Amino acid sequence: MEGSRKNMATCAIPQNFIDKYERQQYSLVGEHKHSAVKICSWTKRALLGSGSCYKQKFYGIQSHRCLQMTPSLFWCTFRCLHCWRSIEANLGFDMSSAVLDDPEKILDGAVAAQRKLLIGFKGNEKANAEKWREAQNPNQVAISLAGEPTLYPKLSGLIRCARRRGMTTFLVTNGTQPGALLTLKEQDALPTQLYVSLCAFDKESYARVHQPVIDDGLERLLETLRIYPALPTRRVIRLTLSKGLNFSNPKKYAALIKQADPDWVEAKSYMAVGYSRNRLGPKYMIPHEEIREFSEELARHSGYEITDEQKESRVVLLSRDAQAAANRFITQND
Repeated sequence: MEGSRKNMATCAIPQNFIDKYERQQYSLVGEHKHSAVKICSWTKRALLGSGSCYKQKFYGIQSHRCLQMTPSLFWCTFRCLHCWRSIEANLGFDMSSAVLDDPEKILDGAVAAQRKLLIGFKGNEKANAEKWREAQNPNQVAISLAGEPTLYPKLSGLIRCARRRGMTTFLVTNGTQPGALLTLKEQDALPTQLYVSLCAFDKESYARVHQPVIDDGLERLLETLRIYPALPTRRVIRLTLSKGLNFSNPKKYAALIKQADPDWVEAKSYMAVGYSRNRLGPKYMIPHEEIREFSEELARHSGYEITDEQKESRVVLLSRDAQAAANRFITQND
């Protein structure tokens, strides 16, 4: 694959890449602008009293105090069709030779950016004033906004920094960096909750959905699933399902899930948001009733059981066993 091993990380971030994201209300933070914050729609809705993220319902985090960010906005190993970022604004898959900001500065900048982006809610009569005040000090970091966060070489420092500040962390990875996950384990820097995205059930669906920029991404993902049971933290496999692309073969998904042995599985429909609307769009979204039926099949083949669901987000939660179902709610001491 032409360019699949090319390292473009030494290039300065093009201004048109920065402009593209700022037009989408991303706030780029840090001196070197490789990190970003964007206010989640559920954070806004929570402030307005019109709902909360399914992760609040499933796991107990507070949507209005969640900081959605990334330390690797322009780097990823995939160009997923369902991704809400601009997959064309990509500097490759190797950040190691880029000039990088330190974790403390990134987190300081991210919190400051969150406060600035939320300032309009202060005078909004529909906003909950108490929740707005609480939102000024986020206590949950979703390291999942865009790009592949495990490519950031100082990720362990970022997670430890959040931990020192009493913040829980949800890290979402596409599974192509198993070595980075082992490093987090060795450095006692695993997140509060670790997500691995599983959006394909075989080689063909993997290539179709992910459009990888590396040659061995599937092998790396399978290695991540192999080591996943040995990572001592809360573990979730997330299936992002798109009609006509990867919404089939629950038995094959179940075999991969059984190998990974996560605490929970989320089966979720693709949602037509961000730049993904230019590639897919609403017709690829799956009605919640079909997600529920698929999850029932997944449960039959995997041994997991359906624990919860949120229809508005078109997502169903499956738990490994009764103990996992009972222990799914986090506290700020986790």
